[in-house]
Amino acid sequence: MAELTLFTETRLPHQRSYGGVLTPSVLVPNAGIRPSPSLLTQAIKTQKPYLESLINKAGALLLRGFPVNSASDFSDVVGAFGYEELPFVGGVAPRNKVVGQVLTANESPPDQKIPFHHEMAQVPEFPSKLFFFCEVEPGSGGETPIVLSHVIYERMTEKYPDFVRQLEEHGLIYTRVLGEEDDPSSPIGRGWKSTFLTDDKSLAEKRAARLGMKLEWTGDSVKTIMGPIPAIKLDRSRNRKIWFNSMVAAYTAWEDARNDPVKAVTFGDGNPLPSNVVHDCLKILEEECVAIPWKKGDILVLDNWAVLHSRRSFDPPRRVLASLCK
Repeated sequence: MAELTLFTETRLPHQRSYGGVLTPSVLVPNAGIRPSPSLLTQAIKTQKPYLESLINKAGALLLRGFPVNSASDFSDVVGAFGYEELPFVGGVAPRNKVVGQVLTANESPPDQKIPFHHEMAQVPEFPSKLFFFCEVEPGSGGETPIVLSHVIYERMTEKYPDFVRQLEEHGLIYTRVLGEEDDPSSPIGRGWKSTFLTDDKSLAEKRAARLGMKLEWTGDSVKTIMGPIPAIKLDRSRNRKIWFNSMVAAYTAWEDARNDPVKAVTFGDGNPLPSNVVHDCLKILEEECVAIPWKKGDILVLDNWAVLHSRRSFDPPRRVLASLCK
């Protein structure tokens, strides 16, 4: 029954306490146990309720020091949790399939930050769980900061009640221009073919329509218009309101040869967002975030309802893989 004592909770200096709960929860192997990959996956299956309780409590779980050395090992860990894969339809980041349910993370240039967002918050079908795996530890930087969404909602409501009221009333509209193929030099460079998983424009139209997204074609490029879509949601499992959007990311970083970030996101009634409030929200996100430096083999499990995440710039090499689950 060694798997019953495989996990032990530990503390790291980067964790933060919110209401007496440390975020993220951190598990390492119990002293005296040398876990094999098979022992790890079996322990995950056996102790899934325990692991999920940690994720539910803290919003995130870091597994550190376990024998996860490759994309295949990571795929086995994700599979052991038993969540169904979410097809990556409608997301903005260029990603490539690696193995099983495993994708590359956003492959935008290392000198660029990726601002805070909930994964695929700009479309109605988004993952409930995200898995990240550090296959190659960064030379320096490259953390994946996380921040509790309800904390941001509370702080923004306290400081900008009228702005939050408008968000709750009108939601947001996200607008993006996509080329035909992926542009890896852009943080939002996913082309329309990979966005809709087809090279057929009529099929792309149908898949966009299922998301409630409007398409406007100009040659081989297309403008996507998504919304109005809620920017504040109710996290029913925790009975609290959450700051569930990609507003800051879109307004400050959806920029490339085709896109102007200020035009990328507006209130749901079409009115522009106040720049000072958006940039102050970015400051609040940074103030409240937790950023634990990656170690090779780390797996970070995020509840996409509970936390926003981002990516800091880094010195290569760095390879972080991802998996999106319903």
